[in-house]
Amino acid sequence: MSALGRGLLATALAGSLSCAPASEPVVVAPPEGWQLVWDEPFDGPEGAPPDPARWTYDTGGHGWGNQQLEYNTNRSANVALDGQGHLLITARRQSIGGNAYTSGRIKTLGLFAQRYGRVEARLKLPAGQGLWPAFWMLGADFPTAGWPDCGEIDILEARGQDTSVLLGSVHGPGYSGGEAISHRYRLSEAEVAAGRLDEAFHDVAVEWDPARIVYLFDGRAYATISADDVLSRGRWVFDKPYFLLLNLAVGGNFVGPPNEETAFPASLVVDHVRVWERTP
Repeated sequence: MSALGRGLLATALAGSLSCAPASEPVVVAPPEGWQLVWDEPFDGPEGAPPDPARWTYDTGGHGWGNQQLEYNTNRSANVALDGQGHLLITARRQSIGGNAYTSGRIKTLGLFAQRYGRVEARLKLPAGQGLWPAFWMLGADFPTAGWPDCGEIDILEARGQDTSVLLGSVHGPGYSGGEAISHRYRLSEAEVAAGRLDEAFHDVAVEWDPARIVYLFDGRAYATISADDVLSRGRWVFDKPYFLLLNLAVGGNFVGPPNEETAFPASLVVDHVRVWERTP
């Protein structure tokens, strides 16, 4: 367990103030049966980058295997804290490197990885045709194994043109790309009335164990992908450490290109990311 996790667990776990200023201690209440091992509250001054001891960047504009239209940068115009306890990943209509848009994509590769556990984020999504926000994981052996053999766990993907629907998926050898194993969740009328994905913060998570991955939205399980589901298609590759990614793509084969009604700049707003392990 990290020093941060030990420090938080030494405090009485009695409440949650995820948006408190950095000067105030944040006490995180664990879900039943879990202990905190990694906590990213995105505290810091406005315009600052995410903690470089925890996050690094993917940069470039080569389509990312999905015909995406953005050039991902490490600039504060695209990736920065807002000074209120949030991370903003912002897509802009701006030409760089032959791409008509810029955005950001950050990852914990080489800095943090986790095998099994509860991986969660609280976030608010952008709305607009052609916007593709995602919170996901890749196997830490990605640099050597390549994709899809490394495995991919998509905790959340969404289309900006329909902010009442989210998807959770896994990709691996024999079930990748358009053949991924996916589950779709549509917000109920009551959930939409309380705030669509672009109107309010929502919690998304997976609870990942040796033989299954359970997908949750606002604390409620909506889908399970088991080893049996995967082994009928290919190899189960979800038994090793995975690193985290957050990004906001523009265009691509999942969402199509933006249209004249898509408003820029558009931001994926992340309140926190947390990783838990099951209590012994």
